[in-house]
Amino acid sequence: MPTPSIEVDRLTKRYGGRPVVQDLSFTVNAGEVYALVGPNGAGKTTVIRLVAGLAFPTEGTVRMLGVNPHGDPGVRRKLGAVVEAPAAFYPYLTGRGNLRLHGRLAGGVADQRIQEVLDMMELGNAAERRVGVYSLGMRQRLGVAAAMLTRPEVLILDEPASGMDPLSLHLVHAVLREAASTGTAVLLSTHHLDEVVAYCTRVAILEEGRLIDEVNLLDRRERYRVTVDEPHRARALLDTQPWIRHAAVRGQDVVFIPVEQGAVGRVTGLLAENELSVLELTRDIFDLRGYYRERIASDRPTHSGVRPPDVGDRA
Repeated sequence: MPTPSIEVDRLTKRYGGRPVVQDLSFTVNAGEVYALVGPNGAGKTTVIRLVAGLAFPTEGTVRMLGVNPHGDPGVRRKLGAVVEAPAAFYPYLTGRGNLRLHGRLAGGVADQRIQEVLDMMELGNAAERRVGVYSLGMRQRLGVAAAMLTRPEVLILDEPASGMDPLSLHLVHAVLREAASTGTAVLLSTHHLDEVVAYCTRVAILEEGRLIDEVNLLDRRERYRVTVDEPHRARALLDTQPWIRHAAVRGQDVVFIPVEQGAVGRVTGLLAENELSVLELTRDIFDLRGYYRERIASDRPTHSGVRPPDVGDRA
């Protein structure tokens, strides 16, 4: 089992007696991108502040790289963070000047590394401009650049893509994927559900400070669907194959997870050999937005006070 870089155990935070985070537990491993999603007021920013050591829990514990960040703040030297976007910078300093200041506060960062993160966030041409004239999206990208300065082992970002145009949004997502590929544990809050499916490892759905579901997106990115004339017979056939991990019927489709990528090409041949007509074979794109809406709706009481039945996980 991997050693978690972030461990949250039964975390609770109250303000004036009102619970904002309630009995929350999750882990983020090295090399993972873990997203917190939920409606406004669900407690996402509070969780980010608690994990980053910027707020103290009422109950429960947080451990970062095996250490309590509230009791041993020295562990934050291994943390890169943007909390409560947009990131705060001195508006009269240039982008490069702000990063140099961040680098000095972090204990010294070479100019070469500053140039690297500016280029990484496509801010090289704006490096000598005052941050006061930056757009919101540019300040957001500068915030991510500042968080990446020290090559952190843990990266925590609160709505890093807020206010960004689509090209900047994809840039930030690519940077987060790259950071995770080098072993960084990434925790972020976001409203961009459609893009999350492409690069996150797991997603926690929060409602009123509680974890109501955790979705493993790795399995869902590996799913495919085949449209056939006899889906139940096709599913039974695929279920017997050692190179298929799971198969289920959804309407006229059979949704399946191959053991390895190369197994996908064997499906049409197998079905044809057994006289099953294949109409379409494609990757099954998980509808996180639709699933999210159903989970939030199922968690909220109806006007009669009775909750609707749990939708659970769909094939």
